[in-house]
Amino acid sequence: MEKELKVALIQANLVWENPQKNREQFTEKIEQISGSINLIILPEMFTSGFTMNAEKVAETMGGETITWLKDMAAKKDAAIVGSLVITEAGKYYNRLVFVEPSGKITIYNKRHAFTLVGEEKTYTAGNEKLIIDYLGWKICPLICYDLRFPVWARNTEDYEVLIYVANWPKPRVTAWDTLLKARAIENMSYCIGVNRVGVDGVNSEYSGHSAVYDVLGNQLSNFEPHEEGTQIITLEKRHVEAYRNKLKFLNDRDAFSIHL
Repeated sequence: MEKELKVALIQANLVWENPQKNREQFTEKIEQISGSINLIILPEMFTSGFTMNAEKVAETMGGETITWLKDMAAKKDAAIVGSLVITEAGKYYNRLVFVEPSGKITIYNKRHAFTLVGEEKTYTAGNEKLIIDYLGWKICPLICYDLRFPVWARNTEDYEVLIYVANWPKPRVTAWDTLLKARAIENMSYCIGVNRVGVDGVNSEYSGHSAVYDVLGNQLSNFEPHEEGTQIITLEKRHVEAYRNKLKFLNDRDAFSIHL
């Protein structure tokens, strides 16, 4: 069990609907990370940007990007997580993949489709929450719009890290900042959000604001808005344990069931 988890957040501009170019740029960014790390976090739809042209960029679970992720995870001896467009059994998914250095892959299909732009018309929603046990840490990875729905992220599993990969646009970035902090506080976990920067192919602008919050809602990162960048943040298991044991807020959780 690792008492510390070293996490690299990559805030990047994305090349619109061009998986090859995006793999190339992330290869360069990942290879520039020095020292030992445990986890690398990429944005939502990191191979394409947030596109509804699924048929143009979709890959399979045996495709080039999955192979690339396995290679990069093995090379850096670190897990890599992000989402991309996957086609399977005639359907399209906004699928998060968590790829470990061993080659093990765990998946999560985005639960909450962004109806404001009709994501539900293209992508099939998932219905299973994912908790990953990695190096003795329980991690809950979610995608972008999921952030607005606290019930889905509710910490009934005693996870220590909550992750959101996103393409969250600039006009609503105040909501992004506020909700990331709130999710950390209410779940007594680290909360990490990795967002993109730049302008996409449908003229949506993204200002980044990638961030890490501790269990008390203190921000541990300092990304420059609108700028590409990589930051490494060390998460400490003792921080989570100390405040959960002292404050015991999670002991007072209400019990209820989610009906999908």
